[in-house]
Amino acid sequence: MTHGKALLAASALALIGTTGCRIDTHKNGNNDDVKIATPFGGLSVKTNDAAVQEGVGLTPYPGATLVKKDKDKDSGAADVNIGFGGFRLRVQALTYETTDPPAKVRAFYRDDMARYGTVILCRDSVAVGSPDHTPDGLTCERDHNAKIHVSEDDTAGEELKAGSKQRQHIVGIDPQGSGTKIGLVALELPGHLDGDKQ
Repeated sequence: MTHGKALLAASALALIGTTGCRIDTHKNGNNDDVKIATPFGGLSVKTNDAAVQEGVGLTPYPGATLVKKDKDKDSGAADVNIGFGGFRLRVQALTYETTDPPAKVRAFYRDDMARYGTVILCRDSVAVGSPDHTPDGLTCERDHNAKIHVSEDDTAGEELKAGSKQRQHIVGIDPQGSGTKIGLVALELPGHLDGDKQ
């Protein structure tokens, strides 16, 4: 450990001791889960593939393979939960690959997402076809410049969305050779996204 890292670690420990903060880490196979709790709120990060798959609320595409960043260590899933006072942000995400074409994947997820209500199709932040928004006000426009990155090419692919501005389910569908890369996301955002109160 370098001198700078040692100093940073010592400072963090001192701050934790004086603020009543607690950090828990849990080894889960090759993945680490981290939880930070303070008197004001906390943060947790889980990378357990099975737990995130269950929590995201979308069916894994039949026969698809979970993409891992590092085949030996890094999980292909993440569940990040931040809560401080009335502020809450949660993102659960998984990425899969399949040899099936995007049109077949799109048809599957249009049906799968229907349990969350109206499903809209988006390309480059613009609705394709009708409907162009959900009854709860979710549109293809990006709130706070948020974008679900599934592919390295920002202009490729499309997204299916269902839910409201605060609670969304999103499926990113990107062509990958003759197959498809699929991003499954459950997103819980703080309220008042219109900017009038926060």
